[in-house]
Amino acid sequence: MDAQSEHVSNSSSGLTLSASGEDRRLSGAERAAVLLLALGEEHGKRIWEGLDEIEVREVSAAMASLGPVTPAMLEELFVDFLKKLSTNGALTGNVDVTERLLNSFLPGDRVNQIMEEIRGPAGRNMWEKLSNVPEQILANYLKNEYPQTIAVVMTKIHPEHAARVLSLLQEDLSLEVVTRMLKMESIQKDILNKVEQTLRVEFMSNLSQTSRRDSHEIMAEIFNNFDRQTEVRFLTALEEDDRESAQKIRNMMFTFEDLLKLDAASCQTLLRTIEKDKLALALKGANEIAIEFFTSNMSARAAKMLIEDMETLGPVRLREVDEAQSAMVGKAKELAASGEISISKKKGEDEFVY
Repeated sequence: MDAQSEHVSNSSSGLTLSASGEDRRLSGAERAAVLLLALGEEHGKRIWEGLDEIEVREVSAAMASLGPVTPAMLEELFVDFLKKLSTNGALTGNVDVTERLLNSFLPGDRVNQIMEEIRGPAGRNMWEKLSNVPEQILANYLKNEYPQTIAVVMTKIHPEHAARVLSLLQEDLSLEVVTRMLKMESIQKDILNKVEQTLRVEFMSNLSQTSRRDSHEIMAEIFNNFDRQTEVRFLTALEEDDRESAQKIRNMMFTFEDLLKLDAASCQTLLRTIEKDKLALALKGANEIAIEFFTSNMSARAAKMLIEDMETLGPVRLREVDEAQSAMVGKAKELAASGEISISKKKGEDEFVY
């Protein structure tokens, strides 16, 4: 490694920088990440190439979780490196920026491996990472593996985590694993490497990929928890600025109108869980199509009583109608999560899982 890259990687004085009025202490890896972000792809390439495998991983992990770096922080950092530098803009270290930088000088398969480790559970090696995977997720994966493979994994992860995973497996399988662990002698290095490689390719890779959620999906969930007026206000404003994103969010949301796509059995199950006064209030602000849909899934007597209850209500606040309709949507999601009903955005589409 050349002197320049060694200075970037090993700097460890923990310079205290001020960000947003608060002191913030950066580690050596974080300081190196800030400098490499500022240098960019073209000027930072030589430094990246001078780092060894462990240094690349440490700096990459620090960069991916760095967050905002203000111009003031940059200036103090560069003074510490004996190279005064001023900048007009701020930098942000995140996963996407890190991946783009790594792709500029590393092979794609190596970048993928590094990014999978960053996105996946914390830990310096495979076994530390496995110990940080929720026991239910790990047990669901291991239940389809050979008992000997499970035994190897159980001997390598933290004992308390192994205990929780074993308790979630079927009794006959967990007992077989325990038996094999008792009879297990030293594990050959090639066998251990094979198990580790299989876990990295088949399990950790999928785990890191599934953990990456689409930003529109996240926003759709947030919008689903707005009251109706706030939801309309935000979507209307977003459509003016970014129509495509607004449409994606709208398509992912589950709203009161989507209840009209329930099949008869699901609708009737939902109606049995809604209090009569809440149902009348929710439908008070609904259109004729919605009223017809719900009353058609009720007995004639119950439908007649519902219409009478709605008429008795008289004028109601829009906020109260929104709250009642939101409560129906929330109850539908609860029933779907427990498997009691099936909900979808359009008839014939795949079921939504909440």
